[in-house]
Amino acid sequence: MAEVVETGPTAPPVNGGEISAPPMQTQYNSPSLSRKPLLLSIEHPNAASSNAHDRANPKTMTTSRTPNFITPLGSPIRRAIKMTRLDPQDAWLPITESRNGNTFYAAFHTLCAGIGIQALVLPVSFTILGWSWGIICLTVAFVWQLYTFWLLTNLHESTETGMRYSRFLQLFNAAFGEKMGKIFALFPIMYLSGGTCVALIVVGGSTSKLFYQIVCGGHGCVAKPLTTVEWYLVFTCAAVLLSQLPNLNSIAGVSLIGAVTAIGYCTIMWIVSVTEGRLDGVSYDRIKPNTNTEWFFGVLNALGIIAFAFRGHNVTLEIQATMPSSEKKPSRVPMWRGVQAAYSIVALCLFPLAIAGYWAYGNKIPENGGILTAIYAFHGRDTSQTILGLISLFVIINALSSFQIYGMPMFDDMESKITKRMKKPCPWWLRVILRVMFGYGCFFVAVAIPFLGSLAGLIGGIAVPVTFAYPCLMWIRIKKPKKHSFMWWLNWGLGISGILLTVLLVAAGVYVVIDTGIEVSFFKPH
Repeated sequence: MAEVVETGPTAPPVNGGEISAPPMQTQYNSPSLSRKPLLLSIEHPNAASSNAHDRANPKTMTTSRTPNFITPLGSPIRRAIKMTRLDPQDAWLPITESRNGNTFYAAFHTLCAGIGIQALVLPVSFTILGWSWGIICLTVAFVWQLYTFWLLTNLHESTETGMRYSRFLQLFNAAFGEKMGKIFALFPIMYLSGGTCVALIVVGGSTSKLFYQIVCGGHGCVAKPLTTVEWYLVFTCAAVLLSQLPNLNSIAGVSLIGAVTAIGYCTIMWIVSVTEGRLDGVSYDRIKPNTNTEWFFGVLNALGIIAFAFRGHNVTLEIQATMPSSEKKPSRVPMWRGVQAAYSIVALCLFPLAIAGYWAYGNKIPENGGILTAIYAFHGRDTSQTILGLISLFVIINALSSFQIYGMPMFDDMESKITKRMKKPCPWWLRVILRVMFGYGCFFVAVAIPFLGSLAGLIGGIAVPVTFAYPCLMWIRIKKPKKHSFMWWLNWGLGISGILLTVLLVAAGVYVVIDTGIEVSFFKPH
């Protein structure tokens, strides 16, 4: 990420010659680079004669023209002045090419990424855990993942080296090495990006079909309505078109719309459930399986539902990378403010959704679709079609917005491979082709492997450490807290607990696949 190019108390100024970096105008204008560089510069090979002249004529010394890609290293600079040159490639990639972000942008991105359709099945976990344990587990998970958010926010910048880790995999590699990163972090991170985009196509396409049916009613807008696959394609076309926005900062408005719609459909759902009242004969007794094995894996399934409800940690560092940073104003300050604001709203959405959903439907809540399916199944005729259509529309818009956030790390990864070979930015036409290929690649997977959702518990369990375990272990590795101190015990405890939870959830996923089986049907989405 960074390369130390000069160490010492002083460095002569540059009075001529070109800086050894790829010649791109946006590199110098890009806010991805520090706005307050040191009043130092790099010794240029051709600057020897001018340096000698400056020493002979001190009065001719002028203010250093340090290029914008030289950044301060943080507080240790007071003790030992060093210089770091950011990788010029960062100014060419969609995550880091613009660093004009602020607290509001961070809140928009985090909120849009943090609330998803998976939260709608939270009431299902209460049918197994019951009222008390359900609320306790949901609260513990919320506090736990908020704490790991804080860890990642503070690990983004190293106060010792001045490096900014703008991607989750970069931070993991810095902590444990590239080999460990490829084994333990690469697949979960790619799954949380690419896999989420595939799931969003399925959700968005299916909900688009439902929205069409609600709007048309029983009259039929056309003689031959679109099939499920065609609705997937419609949603994918819209997502690909929106993905042409160049970088993460440019989709701040999209994230705001996605966040508003997520809040909208969550709020409407629990309000409708409470307004319609509890179902007749609703029961809150815990579901008691026939055997202890079924009970054990049922509890693990409930914990998995709660764990999967919280997402977005795989894009936390990427969101923070869109902010300017300096020694006096580190990016962690506005980022943490944005996270606090976003997750205050997340709590106001998820907790009422889980509690009101379980109160209204009890053990009758459907396992597939959760509260959304319950509203259509039990209140479809009683509820206004306008409300049902609005819920569906909000889900579609939120899915489109979330696709952009979770797709951005994949765009960044593809473009980084190109820029490393070309030694220059991706042309606009190549960037368009890459994003179109990714979008329709996700569409192909959604259509070709429709039973992928049946493996979500198994595959999703592998990604749990990104939220609950890896941040704690990386904190210990990088920050090196004092042995047996509070932070040492806390992070070891949470890190090990997160790994154990992962193992148990994967085991539960395997059990479910073996016990219930999978309906394998290629190219036949339901």
